Amino acid sequence: MESDDSNMPEPEKTPAPSEQSSRLGIFARLRAYFFAGVLVTAPIAITIALAVWIIGYIDDQIVPLIPQRYNPDTYFQQYLGVDFGLPGLGVLVLILTITLIGAFTAGLVGRWIVRFGEKLLDRMPIIRSLYKLTKQIFQTVLQNQSNAFRQAVLVEYPRPGLWAIAFVTAETQGELHKLLERDTVNVFLPTTPNPTSGFLLFVPKEDIKILNMPVEDAVKLVISAGIVHPGDDLAGIDLK
Repeated sequence: MESDDSNMPEPEKTPAPSEQSSRLGIFARLRAYFFAGVLVTAPIAITIALAVWIIGYIDDQIVPLIPQRYNPDTYFQQYLGVDFGLPGLGVLVLILTITLIGAFTAGLVGRWIVRFGEKLLDRMPIIRSLYKLTKQIFQTVLQNQSNAFRQAVLVEYPRPGLWAIAFVTAETQGELHKLLERDTVNVFLPTTPNPTSGFLLFVPKEDIKILNMPVEDAVKLVISAGIVHPGDDLAGIDLK
């Protein structure tokens, strides 16, 4: 009796090795394209989002303080009939205001008003200390002749043999210099990934190695936890 082979299911065909490799190759390329797109679009999108947020925040704080007759948004509503807010108007007004204040305080009357205001602040115990500290920080950072936060260095921390990136802020002076009896520098050691917090160290000059990289590259290295590397220009020399 002959068997009926017509009703027998046909065996499944397995893809050839070449077909499997081609499929894997397509998926690998698509994945690589996707990550390449993320690397391109993510930094741009984050930068634009932060810029829009900062500009919008400043506009929300400054624009309501502008009188309506000087506010361009008023004329947009009056003549065009649209509720349109001019982006960046608050930022522009803030920059112009600060510039005008600086120009005014550079004159004789402005300096007299500043000195009179500082005398009033000197009579307020808590506010006096806060004002002096804030003023000293801004003067140190913004003055052209200052080297604060303009020198990236390596220091051994938290123990000998382990190195950390830090920033020289100034040379140690006053009582600390007399007590230490050595030529030391004030060093700010930032934390990762938040460089706004850290430790103030007083390190001997001979124990510091200066980095050739700019401060901006050193900050990137700290924030990225070592992922973003500035290059091989890390050769250090003893601080003189």
